[in-house]
Amino acid sequence: MKEIKVLGPGCMKCVQLYNNTKTAADELNIECEIEKVSDIQKIMDYGVMMTPALVVDGDVKIVGKVPSVEEIKKILAS
Repeated sequence: MKEIKVLGPGCMKCVQLYNNTKTAADELNIECEIEKVSDIQKIMDYGVMMTPALVVDGDVKIVGKVPSVEEIKKILAS
């Protein structure tokens, strides 16, 4: 099972990243848990200074932008 985290304080971009990630995972039928992380210290622990960010299985994949569902699907499938 993939562990996916969306890092961000809860802004509109963070919500959009969460929604796009959920859609991508659903379309790929990936078994995963998507967690929203809004604690600034936990976000900084990943070395992330811009949000939103996407973390997959402990690796930061995207920082500071909202990728499309198709872009996220490529990340999740790899």
